[in-house]
Amino acid sequence: QVQLVESGGGLVQAGESLRLSCAASGRTFSSYTMGWFRQAPGKERELMSAVSWNGGWTYYTDAVKGRFTISRDNAKNTVYLQMSSLKPEDTAVYFCVASRYGRTIRRADYDYWGQGTQVTVSS
Repeated sequence: QVQLVESGGGLVQAGESLRLSCAASGRTFSSYTMGWFRQAPGKERELMSAVSWNGGWTYYTDAVKGRFTISRDNAKNTVYLQMSSLKPEDTAVYFCVASRYGRTIRRADYDYWGQGTQVTVSS
């Protein structure tokens, strides 16, 4: 079992940066693929980024490539999402997720979800 707690959301202006953190409980954190989904009002949850257990594989959806960077610190049981050059369309609730299924971008493979943190980007 893994419990995930996000932090770092908030209100920023377009062009600014924000770093989200996700603290995970559980002794097996280092074995999970970790990721970040987001859900904007009226839209489906969408995977933004993911990182394999050792950081050897990363995934970014096209909308955030070059602007977002995912990283993890297995010693601290924490995964991060550094978001730069933020746009109003990045406004959403961001969810930290964990998967036991390796390098996957399938929503169904992400077993564990945090409660979400709101990111609002004003124009």
